[in-house]
Amino acid sequence: MFSQGYVRVMEIDLHEGRCRIHKREDLLENIGGSGLAAALYGEYGQPGEDAFAPEQPLIIAIGPLTGLFPLMSKAVLGFKSPYSGHYAETHAGGRLALAMRYANLDALVIKGEASHPVCLLLGEREFAVREGRHLWGMDTTMTARIIRSSEERGRGRRSILRIGPAGENLVKYACINVDTFRHFGRLGAGAVMGKKKLKAITILGEGSFSLPHGDYKKVYKKIYRKITTSGAMKKYHDLGTPVNILILNGLKALPTRNLSSTSFTGADSISGEYFAEKLLLRQIACSSCPVGCIHIGLLREKFAPEHEYYYRQVSYDHEPIFAMGSMLGVSLGEKVISLIDEAEKHGLDVISAGVALAWATEAYQKGLIGEKETLVPLAFGEAGSYRQALACLSGRVNDFYRLLGEGTLAAAARYGGSEFACTLGQEMAGYATGPAFFVSQAMGFRCSHLDTAGYQLDQEFDPCSVERALSYLLKEEKQRFILTSMVACLFARNIYTTEMLSEALEAAGLPHLALELETRAAALVKRRWQVKKSTGFDPLKVTIPPRFYQVETIRGKVNGEFIDALLKAYAGAIAAL
Repeated sequence: MFSQGYVRVMEIDLHEGRCRIHKREDLLENIGGSGLAAALYGEYGQPGEDAFAPEQPLIIAIGPLTGLFPLMSKAVLGFKSPYSGHYAETHAGGRLALAMRYANLDALVIKGEASHPVCLLLGEREFAVREGRHLWGMDTTMTARIIRSSEERGRGRRSILRIGPAGENLVKYACINVDTFRHFGRLGAGAVMGKKKLKAITILGEGSFSLPHGDYKKVYKKIYRKITTSGAMKKYHDLGTPVNILILNGLKALPTRNLSSTSFTGADSISGEYFAEKLLLRQIACSSCPVGCIHIGLLREKFAPEHEYYYRQVSYDHEPIFAMGSMLGVSLGEKVISLIDEAEKHGLDVISAGVALAWATEAYQKGLIGEKETLVPLAFGEAGSYRQALACLSGRVNDFYRLLGEGTLAAAARYGGSEFACTLGQEMAGYATGPAFFVSQAMGFRCSHLDTAGYQLDQEFDPCSVERALSYLLKEEKQRFILTSMVACLFARNIYTTEMLSEALEAAGLPHLALELETRAAALVKRRWQVKKSTGFDPLKVTIPPRFYQVETIRGKVNGEFIDALLKAYAGAIAAL
């Protein structure tokens, strides 16, 4: 435990079927989360080996404030990505972080490869490798259902991680489903888990931990009040991130039909407002969060003439709606949520799957591929065909889907069409706001829109100098690194200012960390980039496909010279670290 002067790491060897517990004082300097995961990869990782090498670790880390303050609800997964070939991070909410805290675990390091499919059961005083062959081939929903029925302990403090067929089949953007509605989503962690023949992990948070004394309650109440009464978090509970659909559409910044357009005529019927009025069932929250930003929609589908209905609860956010909606030209919320559900069951990253199929649709339209490759006729707006294509993608049923499962650019290298591939390090997120976003996702550490908020810079400043844009992105990167090392939900970035974090750390009994936070973060950001570069990442080789130079926003056609200049400047800054 951080407050007790050490980091408690569980090291698991799947080949040997055993674990060891390490109490590490030397790891405290890494803060937690993003910093801790990178440090552990630097120790356990195999930088020069393939991402699927047995000894490549999966590392899950939480932070010093997990379980102590509201919205400190995330966990960080560090691994070598089979998609990019570089060290990567992905983040998940749900119950995982708090389950680890109650299990007295600050980090998990999972290495090795099992001889056959297995599941792990972990707790404060428990470790077991269980049979998993009966679950292999099952979707994420059925897998969790069977695990819950066989393990009654830990309800409310239990977290279940699992993969679907996409992870088993090594689709390089397969995700790990966390507690049904959250995910380690991007860059292929699910495929690494599949290669290890690890179907599921159950963490039992059955222990306890002491709360700090002194000003802890006072600071907790101050933060709680700010979250619940200031209005800063209202939009996340109300319509949630899907509120962005109509906003971005109005700004001509909503990627549509493989980014051939930035506005969508069907936006009204896939908007946050439409989902709230027609499909919203309830809002739920990650553990230790009072906001409730997870919006659960009701999927209701008729499967027999006598009014027989199949129904599921499906979480939705802006990114899945964009990926299965406007990017594919699907203009009805009910169809979009059905596609989200299909991708979720297979264990596919919804963003990458949707954007990859959008590229495939344009390639199909232009005659670069045909039904021989796609097996179903692809056309923008045809949700039924996309549903079948998702199953083909998950199963990697032929050479085309095998390549598409490695990423859009991998398929384009074989069939052509790289000029209209919508990849920025990985398949793009749902913000066609302009140059700062394009560069920030392509160059950002996670290749994520959340790395540096370039989409926000595009909306706030125009024109903006390269120097000002670079300064903004680098500053945002460091501040977000601090939050993802705590590990805070980034929705709370305006709540947990540097001053508020310092108060929280002092109240948690970590005054030295509060004093050193800014300087320590700068050093750790540099070290994290060095870990990524040790796996072969070269920032000077990052490129942006031609499609992004053709985008028109509400401010007109994007400035290609600015994109190139900012990309060069950002790459130079990272290369110099």
